[in-house]
Amino acid sequence: MITLRPASERGQADFGWLNSYHSFSFGHYYDPKHMGFSALRVINDDTVQPRMGFDTHGHKDMEIISLVTQGTIAHKDSAGNIRELPAGEYQLMSAGSGIFHSEFNASDAERLKFLQIWIQPNRFGGEPSYQQKSFGEAEGFTTIISPDGRAGTLQIKQDASLIQLIMQQTQDATWSADPERRYYVHVVEGRLLLQNEVVLCQGDGAKLEQLDAIHFSKQSERLKVILFDLP
Repeated sequence: MITLRPASERGQADFGWLNSYHSFSFGHYYDPKHMGFSALRVINDDTVQPRMGFDTHGHKDMEIISLVTQGTIAHKDSAGNIRELPAGEYQLMSAGSGIFHSEFNASDAERLKFLQIWIQPNRFGGEPSYQQKSFGEAEGFTTIISPDGRAGTLQIKQDASLIQLIMQQTQDATWSADPERRYYVHVVEGRLLLQNEVVLCQGDGAKLEQLDAIHFSKQSERLKVILFDLP
């Protein structure tokens, strides 16, 4: 079963310095039909103006993932991490028992664009942690986040995985799925034909259930997708 989440129907918040599109209910945007999907709670598509950003604020018991698509995030948190997150790299902050952090656009001239993703953990409390890594732009599927941190992936406190799919040379790819699990697709870049049925463009998403395989067909010169494997 496929349930589409078109980019054009997402919630929006425009504060001047920040323009954000919400795939699920967040902040002042509330839609009871879009409260999350399985453990996936937030996908915000954020654009931040130069030298602007999120002042210090707190989180607790949430797995927070960032993927920069343009520019660089300047990150600082109460655990002592002072880092920069450039385009293409992934960041995973486990809030645990509580953490405070700030995020700013590090550029004086360029806009910052990034995806902010929240996944609810299955273990609560504990020390906060911070992970950051570049996984490159390899063709095909690359597992970025996993429950056990296998093969150099970032480790999340949930029975969930995040997989990056890049298609430039290849036309088609298939992910072997478990009908008992749920999956969510979000198009980062390009145009996708999903399951030979529906076309998704940048910002579009889809909930996938009761499938034993997920078929991706590239409909643009380059395609970048993130796939969530969820309980």
